[in-house]
Amino acid sequence: MPLIKVNSLSDPGVEIFSSLTEAQLCDRRLFEKGLFIAESGKVINLALDAGYVPYALMTEEKHLAGIAAQVLERVGDIPVYYGSRELLKNLTGFPLTRIVMCAMHRPPLPSVEEVLKDAHRIVVIDSVTNTTNIGAIFRSAIALGVDAVLLTRTTCDPLNRRAVRVSMGTVFQAPWTWLDEPVDALHKYGFKTAAMALTDQSIPLDAPELKDIDRLALVMGTEGDGLSREAISKADYVVRIPMKNNVDSLNVAAAAAVAFWELRKTDYERH
Repeated sequence: MPLIKVNSLSDPGVEIFSSLTEAQLCDRRLFEKGLFIAESGKVINLALDAGYVPYALMTEEKHLAGIAAQVLERVGDIPVYYGSRELLKNLTGFPLTRIVMCAMHRPPLPSVEEVLKDAHRIVVIDSVTNTTNIGAIFRSAIALGVDAVLLTRTTCDPLNRRAVRVSMGTVFQAPWTWLDEPVDALHKYGFKTAAMALTDQSIPLDAPELKDIDRLALVMGTEGDGLSREAISKADYVVRIPMKNNVDSLNVAAAAAVAFWELRKTDYERH
């Protein structure tokens, strides 16, 4: 394992962490299969547990024998860049108390059919472009019993650096892939669809008929415009969260968490 001391953020190899954009990291012309960045020992370990393959690591010098030691034992023969905190503090654009970052290969994604094989509760994220919301939805999905996540191509990348960080690594635990078909195509996999939207036809989230559905896909849209009229019109159900005090809606990540909990399907109900 080569240990490489960094004296400048322009040193060769360091650009992966310091200056390349998310689009450049994804570019397969630069890196076979593309890369993404995971931050913190906990998140990196979750990625390694899930089978993600490391490409290069960056850490503060003092952490080589400290919090990065466990990660170093697991990453194999990859370049490990290290430097002073004063130098590395500018890597992320905001202060980190413990700088450990790993560039990792992007894995091939499973098919929709593979992701849905044993799923009963899934979420479809449609056109959500805020990376903080994406990370928060993944975290809630794993915590509250959602079996899989599908994303439309107009949704931002779940392996975006900020999305990974906000998810606390749960993006590596959730089965997910891109959905290249209309949402109502999920019918062929045995799913009913429930669009989260405010319309005259909306039923409340705690409606009894929703809990009786064996395979249910919750469809969440972007905060500004919400779901498209087409997505709403083709849904089997249109669902709202009952509100008080003239509040009409929640942030999409908060709404997702409420919906996941209310419509959860417990393990004993699946057998």
